[in-house]
Amino acid sequence: MTPFDLQYRNAIADIMDNGFEIPNPWSGRVTKMLPGVTLRVDVSESFPLLTLRKIPLKLFVAEQVWYLMGENRPDWLRTYTKIWDDFLESDGTIKAAYGYRWRHHFGRDQIASLIDHLTQNPHSRHAVVVTWDPADDGLAVDSKKNLPCPYTFTVNIAGGKLHLHNIVRSNDMILGCPHDAAGFALLQCLLAERLGVEPGIYTHSISNAHIYDNHFDGAREIMARDHEHPLVKFTAPSGAFHRATQGDGTLVDEIFQQLKSQYQPLESIENLKITVNVY
Repeated sequence: MTPFDLQYRNAIADIMDNGFEIPNPWSGRVTKMLPGVTLRVDVSESFPLLTLRKIPLKLFVAEQVWYLMGENRPDWLRTYTKIWDDFLESDGTIKAAYGYRWRHHFGRDQIASLIDHLTQNPHSRHAVVVTWDPADDGLAVDSKKNLPCPYTFTVNIAGGKLHLHNIVRSNDMILGCPHDAAGFALLQCLLAERLGVEPGIYTHSISNAHIYDNHFDGAREIMARDHEHPLVKFTAPSGAFHRATQGDGTLVDEIFQQLKSQYQPLESIENLKITVNVY
């Protein structure tokens, strides 16, 4: 199996075998969860694309482009998916839109600042991008429909490679984790392209790694699967970072085609429905 498939399958088995049963009051479902689950892959050797079941490639590609656009309205993204429409506020915006938080919400463009900072100080340990707003998120003071799950990430350049550590407060392991890991590894590749280095280690650390009760059968199916799949290699197209910030739809197609040409997953697992309104 690929490094990501093996770590992911082991994490699913660990949660199913050893997880705590925790009720989720917002959805009415029960979860099995473990704290402090981490997945780690070298993106220069193997892009973290789950092959134990088929996942939609174009969705996470388009989503990351939308994030880099810095939008809080999903109009552009609707060409590819309406997944964020569940979190629309009455004014048509998404209050916790990750890209908007990165680029506008805190009075500075964190992504542009990260690029400038690492260009001038490539060995800095200050390249931190934050999505969570402590003045408005969580701790029983929130009235929004959604809160950031990947709430901060750090970037380090070492050994000529860009390493990204994504910290996730809450991850639906069946539907959310494979999507988020692929998406933020793609972000890592786009940042590396802009800074003229290779992508390196992608680390995905989850504070609350959970499986919903309506996904238990799917989790057991994943635990039983084994799949010999060639390592997926990804190279960001020339100018990819800038093109992403401009919402270049041809970039989405180029990235999709590069990944699709290598992707030979096992069949989809039926009846894996997303749980919405989960904070």
